[in-house]
Parts: sequence; C-alpha cells; structure tokens
Amino acid sequence: MAVTSQKIAFEGAGGDLLEARLDKGPGNPAAYALFAHCFTCSKDIFAATRIAAALAERGIAVLRFDFTGLGASEGDFANTNFSSNVGDLVAAANWLCEERKAPALLIGHSLGGAAVLAAAEKMPEARAVATIGAPADPGHIRHLFKDDIDEIAEGEAEVVLAGRSFTVRKQFLDDISGHNLADRIANLKKAILVFHAPRDDYVGIENAGEIFAAAKHPKSFVSLADADHLLTRKDDAVYVADVLAAWASRYIGAAAGEDAAENEDEAEAGVVTVAENGVGKFGQDITVGRHLFHADEPAAVGGKNTGPTPYQLLSAALGACTTMTLRLYADRKKLALERVAVEVSHDKIHAEDCEACETQEGKIDSFRRTIRLEGDLDEAARARLLEIADKCPVHRTLHSEIEIVTVLDGA
Repeated sequence: MAVTSQKIAFEGAGGDLLEARLDKGPGNPAAYALFAHCFTCSKDIFAATRIAAALAERGIAVLRFDFTGLGASEGDFANTNFSSNVGDLVAAANWLCEERKAPALLIGHSLGGAAVLAAAEKMPEARAVATIGAPADPGHIRHLFKDDIDEIAEGEAEVVLAGRSFTVRKQFLDDISGHNLADRIANLKKAILVFHAPRDDYVGIENAGEIFAAAKHPKSFVSLADADHLLTRKDDAVYVADVLAAWASRYIGAAAGEDAAENEDEAEAGVVTVAENGVGKFGQDITVGRHLFHADEPAAVGGKNTGPTPYQLLSAALGACTTMTLRLYADRKKLALERVAVEVSHDKIHAEDCEACETQEGKIDSFRRTIRLEGDLDEAARARLLEIADKCPVHRTLHSEIEIVTVLDGA
C-alpha cells in the first residue's frame, strides 16, 4: 500500500489524551503537515482523510487529530472553545517537533482554518498555511446557534449540528467573539493559500475575500467551483490535494530537500511506489524516495497526458542509464567527452523484421537509441563509447532473463 496511517495519541492543551493519525507514504517524508478539521467534525471526515492520503502519496506526511471532546479524543466538548482548539493545535505541532519534524505546512478546514491562522504565529518553522472554506472571524459560526443564542447566553443549551447533539455554553460564545484574526493574518509572515467554494452555504465566499485582503504576499486564492462546504465529492477533495501539494512545494521545497537528503540513506533502496492520483482514468503518481513525478496516457487513448507513458518511462530509464555509463567510462579513461545525449524511441515490430533476434514469430519490442557525443574525441574513442553503451545495466536487464514476483499487499 502506498500510504500508511499510524494511530497515535498525545496530550492536548487541557491535559486530555487526543487521538490522531499520521499518514505517510513510503520512505522518509519530504515534509510534515498539520491538518485541523472542521467544527464538530473529526479527523476521519472524508475531506481530511482524502487530502491527507493524497499529500502523503506526494511525499508530505500529514498529522490529523480529533480536537478535545470530538471523535475518539478524550474530554468534554462543552468545556472547549476556539482558544482550546488553538491550544490543541500547538500541542499537536509540539508532538511533531519532538517525535518527527516540525510541521512545514498548516492546513485548516472551516473553523479549523481559522484555528490554524490563529495558531500559526506559535509555529515558527511552518512556511505555508492553507485554509479551506474558513471563516475570516471565528465569531462567524454564531449563526449556527441562532435558534439557541438566548438560551446559551443564559448558561448553556443543547444544539443539533449535522444531526448530532452538542452542549454549547456561554463561555464558547464569549470566546469566539474575542479574537481578531485580521491582525494575525496580516502578520502571518508565511505563504497563504485560500480555498473557498463560491456557493458555500455554511461559510460565505466573502470570508475568503476578507482573509485574502488581510494577507500579505505571497498569497493565492483558488475557487472550488460548485464544491460543497465539506468537500464530500471525491473529485473536489482530490483537486484540493493536487493543488495544495503543487503550491506547497514552492514554499517548503527547500526545507523538504534538506530533510530528505539527511535521511536519504535510511530510505529503502530501490523501491518505487506507483499509485493512482485520481487525475483522469490513467493518472499515476510515482514516488522514488524524495522524488515525485507522474505517468499517464495520451488523450487519444483516454488519458489526460499529464505525464509520460509507461513505455516512455522505460525508454527514459534506458537513456539515463546509457548517459551515466558513458560518463563514468569517459571520466575513468580521461576522454575529452564534454557532453552526452541519448534519444530513445520504442515501437512494436514484427519479429521477422529483426535479423538479430531469435524470435521469428509475432511482434517484439524495439528500442532505437541514438547517441550524441560532444567533445574532442577521435574515431577510436567514439567507437569504444558506442560499445560501452551496450554495457549499461538497464540495457543488460532488457536483454537478459528476468523474474517478476507479484504479491498482494497484506497477504
């Protein structure tokens, strides 16, 4: 399986034990992210799990947790408020700092987005912040209690949110009214990306405008078209993850590269992970250690053409191996090889058209490799380098008998 989800627990701001999941891909993560879920939701809501998995597939490990009194976490929701949520976020970041690596990316959904904006100043290592359907002011959620405001103001009331009953106390209303996020956003000193759906029925699009206006550059806004507030459609969650991963790489890439370089020797050698990324019918994410690239098929056969085809990747492997082999040989023999380039194409041909092939029936794979050598090389050196090209390990693999063992994960 490309992504693993490890169950963990840590102490929240109020001393209660908070349940969490750490989603990561194979090898060492390039960076860590912290995800704050929506109001009264949990870490296991579809948007959180899908976005976390997609980021993990792209080399960004994600810690998602249940706020105090929600999901599988301990504590009484009635005793919590926006400030305690911010405290829980800081506790989660501290756990990452102590057990893994400080989060480079902060992600918040709905009220969780407001919470990460409020908590970001306490996480100096974080370089980027993303909000999804977030209110510009935590006080915005007062409208959820409009039928019970008077009763809550007198002490507490049982309110029904998303089909579930919660006790909301006066201290909660008082707390959400006491936060000025505009100043914190203006002084964020981190890159910010604002996702919002124009037709969001819970948090109006004007909130995205206020967040964006308060933020300093670098800042970005992405419209989620007709998505709903909870991103219940898979395509919407995948889209957010794709855009988020691409955007974050610009701001956390330097730190990610340093972390990966430090841990490169610890990664499992030779393992390549390929997983569907939800882009069209054939889109794939390929992860090799700290490296991420894509594969796809042309539009003519039903793909989106977001990356090379499998046979093009195989051709690339042959070409790269050839140039590396020639470079090693030229350097060892002190040949004046300034630059080498290889062009590889693949085709299926009739076996009878291949004079050097033992197989004479059906079709065979044919790779055509054209090598360009630049430098002050005599004919003897060029001829020798042409011979050496056939000694490239991938060339030998393609010519030799190989074994492919296939097993089911978990079997």
